[in-house]
Amino acid sequence: MKSGSQLFNGIDIGGQQLMNRIVLPPLTRSRATDDGMPTPLMEEYYRQRAGAGLVISEGTVITPQASAYARVPGLYSAEQVAAWRPVVRAAHHEGAVVYAQLWHVGRQSHSSVQPDALPPLAPSPVRITGYQYRSATGRIPYETPRELTVAEIAGIVEAYGTAARNAISAGFDGIELHAANGYLIDQFLNDGSNHRTDNYGGSIANRTRFLHEVIQEIARHLPMERIGVRLSPSSDWMDAHDSDKLTLYSTVIRQLNGLNLAYLHLVEPEIAGSTTVDRPADSIPTEKLAALFDGVVIVTGGHDQASAERLLADGTADLVGFGRLFIANPDLPHRFRTQAPLEPLRLSGIYGGGPEGYTDYPSLATSNT
Repeated sequence: MKSGSQLFNGIDIGGQQLMNRIVLPPLTRSRATDDGMPTPLMEEYYRQRAGAGLVISEGTVITPQASAYARVPGLYSAEQVAAWRPVVRAAHHEGAVVYAQLWHVGRQSHSSVQPDALPPLAPSPVRITGYQYRSATGRIPYETPRELTVAEIAGIVEAYGTAARNAISAGFDGIELHAANGYLIDQFLNDGSNHRTDNYGGSIANRTRFLHEVIQEIARHLPMERIGVRLSPSSDWMDAHDSDKLTLYSTVIRQLNGLNLAYLHLVEPEIAGSTTVDRPADSIPTEKLAALFDGVVIVTGGHDQASAERLLADGTADLVGFGRLFIANPDLPHRFRTQAPLEPLRLSGIYGGGPEGYTDYPSLATSNT
């Protein structure tokens, strides 16, 4: 371990002590079954990477309607709860605290995968035009979504609560709410995708209403101090456009301050979904937004050990997430601690498939035998 390293200091989150400041962030890998059931292969994947102080599950959908892609896990059925238990137990056995990331994609879905075969639901009937949907047969245009009724919004809020209750039943320690990357909550926040004229649109106070209703519903099932929120304030991925992102996300973060949340999880401006891009013209420095939050801050996006140590040293972050490095190096904390070389990421096997590119990356222990 480097002299003066802070990555290996413990920290308390939600009344639980984390063994280090290293986070396995949510990473979609598409290894669940077709009906959203976690698998033994996922159990091994998370066990391998449970040297992180905090393990956050891949995006886990709250209903069949909430999904866009094949083989992502869910938390809406008793069978899924039972299948998650050995996965969570395996990560706990290695010492990690484990949170479930709850996910609804909104307009990023497609009628071809919707249970009712109709276009997906969203705050407003505004189509994604800058990207294409990745269907089973190739890339196709996104559809114009159906505008959610107030009753349908209430149903989705309730589904978040049910998924949170199921997560706790499955053994998860807490919940991360996916409010980033142009998914449903982000669609409500941004005025480019939210053209509503009722209590869920117009002013920032109205556009943040859905986020707060979801948080309050989840808090019926677990303490606020076990709920985290993930934001991507600078990203315009999937047409997440707003006329004034600085004011919007500064307001969102100040609102979150009074809730005693577990943490705020900020995605760096250079990250668009799962790719690295140039900073958007209206990007907001992460340190500017992190300084607005009174609690624990996680920062994720393109960091290595040196840059993570700088984030901790200057107070921008309390924990740092490592995505691609953790995919390729299941024992990443041990490699950081011993200054061991890092394995390169292989592009094959990122999404879907079997063990190749998923659980077959070597640890130092296996590579030296």
